[in-house]
Amino acid sequence: MVRTVELRSDTFTLPTESMRNAMATAELGDDVWDEDPTIHRLQDRAAEMVGKEASLFVPSGTMGNLCALISHARPGQEIILEIDSHIFQNEVAGASVVGGLQLRPLDTQDGRLRPDQVGAAIRPADIHEPSTGLLCLENTHNRKGGTCLTPTQTRALCAVAHEAGFPVHLDGARVFNAAVALRVDVRELTAPVDSVMFCLSKGLSAPVGSMLAGSAAFIDHARRMRKMVGGGMRQAGVLAAAGLCALNEMVDRLADDHANARRLADGLQGLPGVEVDLSRVETNMVFGDCRPPLTAGEFIDRCREVGVLLDQASPHRWRMVTHRGVSAEDVDYAIAAVQRLLGTPALSPLRAAG
Repeated sequence: MVRTVELRSDTFTLPTESMRNAMATAELGDDVWDEDPTIHRLQDRAAEMVGKEASLFVPSGTMGNLCALISHARPGQEIILEIDSHIFQNEVAGASVVGGLQLRPLDTQDGRLRPDQVGAAIRPADIHEPSTGLLCLENTHNRKGGTCLTPTQTRALCAVAHEAGFPVHLDGARVFNAAVALRVDVRELTAPVDSVMFCLSKGLSAPVGSMLAGSAAFIDHARRMRKMVGGGMRQAGVLAAAGLCALNEMVDRLADDHANARRLADGLQGLPGVEVDLSRVETNMVFGDCRPPLTAGEFIDRCREVGVLLDQASPHRWRMVTHRGVSAEDVDYAIAAVQRLLGTPALSPLRAAG
């Protein structure tokens, strides 16, 4: 029987037994009326963990980011962000469609914007140009390999924005991964920013939900924006109960995912037909490139046949993500399976070229 190793995303994590038990016994109320006690406990706990006055439970990270953007900036303003950021690449232009906001993407090698780069992108006071209304950061940076912004880098970027008079939002979908990898309290990464979104449903293993945190006044406005875009839920404490377990029980174990990602990257490095940049493996993601004529689609299809599931990032680029559902033994199986595949005539680029 073929073993299945799920490496497409950490969104495939399943709730733990303690989460299921908490969901079954959660104290509930109507959250649109702000009367769900389990939601209140989750929001208080999340705000405390990231050092903010208040937080808001939202169905998804995309909705959390959208609520932040349209709460911080007004229609016609411009948002500075990284070119491969999730907000720019993967959120269906919601900032523009819903918020009337223009996005100004800046390119980087590793997902880390530079203060001078941000400073140069700030619009002057010119009636012909949109005013800069917000800076968005991403930590960890998904499409650039799960790379981390340090506290020092975050403070420097925020200083540029704040000096120019506009706020900073952090897409921290995996910010706890960054904190664990950098061995810092997550509040060191969130203190300089004006708002932060983080996901409960990725490496933290909750089934649904993300948190948006900031000042009390900001969250009060964001709550109204959540309602506007359809995020008002009723007895959502059944989901918040799992989120509380995620925050209280699942953060420290993220280090295991990082170790497994490094183990995976080390095992794949040097194989014929693929290239893995070990310098980018900072958290729970491993990105690789296929050497022509081998394509990522062909590689992914053959890996699926032997039970190794991974995601396509571009015609020649693929991604593997470790999480609670992937053990060290699973990683070893995946490495061995890929080693066998790359030695077969069907996938060997050396034999195909010859």
